[in-house]
Amino acid sequence: MPETFVLIPGAWVGGWAWRPVAQRLRAAGHRAMALTLPGLTDGDNPRELRLSHAVDYVVAEIRRRDLRGITLVGHSWGGYPVTGAAHQVPDRVRRLIYCNAFVPEDGRPLLEEIPPFHADLFAQLAEASGNNSITLPYEAWQQSFIQDATESVRRLVHALLVPQPFGYFTDGLDVPPVTSFGIPASYVFSTEDLALPPGERGFNPRFPDRLGVTAIEVPGSHASCLTRPYELADALLKA
Repeated sequence: MPETFVLIPGAWVGGWAWRPVAQRLRAAGHRAMALTLPGLTDGDNPRELRLSHAVDYVVAEIRRRDLRGITLVGHSWGGYPVTGAAHQVPDRVRRLIYCNAFVPEDGRPLLEEIPPFHADLFAQLAEASGNNSITLPYEAWQQSFIQDATESVRRLVHALLVPQPFGYFTDGLDVPPVTSFGIPASYVFSTEDLALPPGERGFNPRFPDRLGVTAIEVPGSHASCLTRPYELADALLKA
């Protein structure tokens, strides 16, 4: 049965990062659309943006397009806006998929889910930015986010990244777990993901455990939507 996938990107990228996956999903007979959230288009002003702006945008797009029975997919930080949106329009969400993503706990922002060193670095970068944003250093990008790509591809994609609004990382969600009101949720994890250190602070099994599921594992790095899109799309269809 054809599904409607709404794909929410992670930090520093727009909906374009999901394009290869979306094309694969459409080729399999499904409808797929990827959203670019406020502040993540080149030239946007990230200064005043809060997490609520991202959540409200996803909800508004779902309603504007009159989408129903959707599969809502969040990558990385995108786990926050998909969780918030699902709570506002649960009647329109058929299921949730978290892809190398944070699964939020009530009131807990992303800064409290990452190692303290990274949280301190983000705060320093935001303060130095002049517009309350974070520009991801190339060294971190190429070593931990997309290490399975060639050097030329890593540099090209890094040049496409935009500053992330810091307010998206400092706010939590005042919501109960999505599983508490009956929306099925699953988790897809890329086995070479180094964006968080492996172990108890890593993505897997910490976040799948919050959903009460076992992660579906696929090859690739944190940016597998770009480096292994076909495998990732196939995993979304099976999740």
